[in-house]
Amino acid sequence: MHFLDQAKIFIRSGAGGPGAVSFRREKFIEYGGPDGGNGGKGGDIIFEAVSGLNTLIDFRYAQHFRAQRGQNGAGSNCTGAGGEDLVIQVPIGTQILTDDEDRTLMADLTKAGQRINFLRGGDGGRGNASYKSSTNRAPRQHGPGWPGEEMYVWLRLKLLADAGLVGLPNAGKSTFINAVTNARAKVGAYAFTTTRPQLGVVSHREREFVVADIPGLIEGAADGAGIGDRFLGHIERCRVLLHLVDANDEDVATSYRVVRDELEAYGAGLVDKPFVVALNKIDTLDEELIAALSAELQEASGAEVFAISGAGAIGLEPVLDRLQAAIGSEGSSVDDDDQTEDVIEWSPL
Repeated sequence: MHFLDQAKIFIRSGAGGPGAVSFRREKFIEYGGPDGGNGGKGGDIIFEAVSGLNTLIDFRYAQHFRAQRGQNGAGSNCTGAGGEDLVIQVPIGTQILTDDEDRTLMADLTKAGQRINFLRGGDGGRGNASYKSSTNRAPRQHGPGWPGEEMYVWLRLKLLADAGLVGLPNAGKSTFINAVTNARAKVGAYAFTTTRPQLGVVSHREREFVVADIPGLIEGAADGAGIGDRFLGHIERCRVLLHLVDANDEDVATSYRVVRDELEAYGAGLVDKPFVVALNKIDTLDEELIAALSAELQEASGAEVFAISGAGAIGLEPVLDRLQAAIGSEGSSVDDDDQTEDVIEWSPL
């Protein structure tokens, strides 16, 4: 399945049905009078976050969504049927933004089952029976029904994860997530093997938490170098970041600073998040060199450095312990199908 984390769509709620102009004509009923019913209400546009989805690729092929219009009113004071609401299912973590330069955030769906009534359908028009009065005994006017609301919106997906992996390309992030989770991320001896975010679930000490792997950052990523920083949004919700540094780099301190500078340039509070530093690929070095590189990296980061090897499964337990402690006991981002919320009434107009 292809990964897509941004999509622009057009949405329109249903228009209300027109009211009816009708007069009662029945045998033995004298002075029947007006009996035109009201039109039905148009359908609403509702967004719903569902589990089991992790991409917006469906919205590349279906970009226009229109709810059903209300039915016409009828004689005998029959109100037209209301139009069916259109429920648009999106992945958990989807944000809805305006289609303008500011891209204002209008909704954020972060829990399975969460719903938001985004556009309200138009009300039905009045039938001529509702216009009847003591001075207007045979009205022939009726309401045409109110139009629905319409707009273009952007959908932006930010994956939900407890811990995020950052580092330069080929720092061993994919190997690490394969070693500690059930993920099967692509691994290769070249840069940018990861071209889209990857999620994995860690089962550690009778607890579970979600780890997100994103494409590597290089110097100038904030200005579009390499793949750029467009995927950093997927770790904005993470509670802790794991910064992997390749022990085979010429200068591990510089490698660390490059990534930290790009996180700071991106903003969104990423540089202020709790972080864990790990010196990766130590299975290729001797103990003396590992100690020297760890000390150099600790001086640059000001944090404890864990010496690990994803490929050799060395030193992974202490790192997972630290990540789990940083995540805390508030629970994880693993989907809970029992979490539901009522429909939130909201309208941008």
